[in-house]
Amino acid sequence: MYIPNVSVKVDITSLVGVRLGVRGGGAETVNFDVKAKLEEKERKSQFVVVGFNLLVATKPSVVKFEVEGTATLTGKDAEISKMLEVDPEIKVPYVFQRVYQFAFTAMYLVSTVLNAPPPPQNLLFPQKEGVPVGEISVDVEAAPKETVSVQAAPPPSEESSEEKSEVSVSNQ
Repeated sequence: MYIPNVSVKVDITSLVGVRLGVRGGGAETVNFDVKAKLEEKERKSQFVVVGFNLLVATKPSVVKFEVEGTATLTGKDAEISKMLEVDPEIKVPYVFQRVYQFAFTAMYLVSTVLNAPPPPQNLLFPQKEGVPVGEISVDVEAAPKETVSVQAAPPPSEESSEEKSEVSVSNQ
């Protein structure tokens, strides 16, 4: 859902990419396993800051990415609340769509340095372009700080760890 009067500023504070192995045969299908967390850090009138952690790994074990940071939402309180609601179709908060778009760009760049497959741009939104992703579930805790977890679990397959490379970027 696009809400025109809400600005979302995404800041990545940590980005790690690790190449765990090499794809065998080139024709092998790589599935992505996603674990994500959103946690409300601060709320004021017309202003909310949520922290996020995104872990994306492949099966078979070829590469993994971990992205951490914050998303700052500014706008009218009612519209910010709509951005924090969970999309009933895909069971992911609307704001996470913006966070993932920003994080995808960073993971894509790191994947090229590691010579590893990047995650699909539409990984968390499979109904739009048909990316094969397992079940996605969201857990929301009602507390002063709201926590949302997203997990996508593709079918299990063999894992290998023939080669390891690591790239780490930190912005603090």
